[in-house]
Amino acid sequence: MKLRVDRDALADAVAWTAKSLPVRPSVPVLAGALLAVADGRLTISGFDYEVSSQVTLDVSADASGTTLVSGKLLAEIVKALPNKPVDIAAEGSHVELTCGSARFTLPTMPVEDYPALPDMPGSVGTVDGAAFAAAVAQTAVAAGKDDTLPTMTGVQLELTSTGISLLATDRYRMAIKDLDWRPNSNDIEVTTLIPAKSLSDTAKALGARGGEVTIAMPDSAGGGVGMVGFSSTDRRTTSRVLDGQLPPLRSLLPATFAAELRVSASDLTSVARRVSLVAERNSQLRLSFDSDGLVVEAGGAEDAKASEALDCEYSGDPMKVAFNPQYLLDGLSAISAPGAVFSFTEPGKPVVLTGAKITDEDESDFTGYRYMLQPLRFDS
Repeated sequence: MKLRVDRDALADAVAWTAKSLPVRPSVPVLAGALLAVADGRLTISGFDYEVSSQVTLDVSADASGTTLVSGKLLAEIVKALPNKPVDIAAEGSHVELTCGSARFTLPTMPVEDYPALPDMPGSVGTVDGAAFAAAVAQTAVAAGKDDTLPTMTGVQLELTSTGISLLATDRYRMAIKDLDWRPNSNDIEVTTLIPAKSLSDTAKALGARGGEVTIAMPDSAGGGVGMVGFSSTDRRTTSRVLDGQLPPLRSLLPATFAAELRVSASDLTSVARRVSLVAERNSQLRLSFDSDGLVVEAGGAEDAKASEALDCEYSGDPMKVAFNPQYLLDGLSAISAPGAVFSFTEPGKPVVLTGAKITDEDESDFTGYRYMLQPLRFDS
């Protein structure tokens, strides 16, 4: 196998594949990146039995072939190479990389021991890549991190003919995002639960390239059962899905509210970050508000305290609530809007956070996203 390839294109492709490789693989070959050359195209693949990734790029090839080398080491080497064409040649048990005067020799792993990548499920529709990446980022922030509750570590995709809904929760907060897509069928109705980390990595990588992302799901005949796939022009990835489904989260959203707080999202974020500097881990950030304004407070060890006031619009009876500081900041960053709207039913009950315009000149649409947060018991 011999080829020449653009250094930047190779670095981008190898980095994307290496990112999904396991740090501690169950078998050594799973730490490898599979390089296959045929018909002037180089395909780089990675697989750990849960997530597979594959990227294809054009090269100048003198000979076809397949080889397997350490993916993370290859990514580090290519990233450090000078900005010149890279020559790759596989001979026997080694691969040689040459770029200008730089030369690296890497040992190969047995290709015959490498597992076959799963087939891509059938396409069910396409979605704008940037919008999909933003939606995944907004919802994944609410997914759980506790592996003893695997269902809570996923983002649930609900696909219908009218749109896509993404939902996540860790029991203390939840996020819901609706967006448009282009389904292949008018009667589609599919629900699947995907590990939040793998979905986030995939959406971010494919969305950053612009264009459309194709969503692939198992067909009725059973092809690709237990996995979901995503692809763009030259990249594709598959991921296992989690067993079960999330509870009916939409039913938890209140139908009516007794009070509403409107405030600048960036101002509240800055204030919350400053005030929470004195808060110990797992302590609370307290918000007090009425028609005169909003006051944010926190207290820590050794009588450390902080408070700061800011302007707001508030309708309702005076109220005090307390939040986990990081959960509040996660929600404020996820709404991606200049204005933040907090809707309350009563103290101690879940609060719904949405984005909003601040001025009439803002033409952006911030509908379709809701972040619901459970307040903490208020400490005096």
